Amino acid sequence: MVLAVRGATTVENNNSDEIIAETQKLLLEMAKRNELHEEDIISIIFTVTQDLDKAFPAVAARNIGWTSTALMCMNEINVQGSLKKCIRIMMHVNSEKGKKDIKHIYTNGAKVLRPDIGE
Repeated sequence: MVLAVRGATTVENNNSDEIIAETQKLLLEMAKRNELHEEDIISIIFTVTQDLDKAFPAVAARNIGWTSTALMCMNEINVQGSLKKCIRIMMHVNSEKGKKDIKHIYTNGAKVLRPDIGE
């Protein structure tokens, strides 16, 4: 079955090193908590808010060594009052799990996006 694993994080600064480091931490946590290996991952979509323009978050996946996974970066819709300096991830995976068993990961300031899951 193909499932989507969601995650999001925030950074303090619009800085290339920080964007890549926080994205890498989030990717690794998403993979760990969902028991995923690169061969399980079909593709990953990254979005960033418009105030983040110093790095492509997909670089974090390449730095991990995920070189055979399709990656795409986009801007998040600029909604007035929305969370700033936010990186969101949607990872499409092959899995034997059910939707209810997937662990979606929200860290740093992005925890406010999904208070219902406690991550």
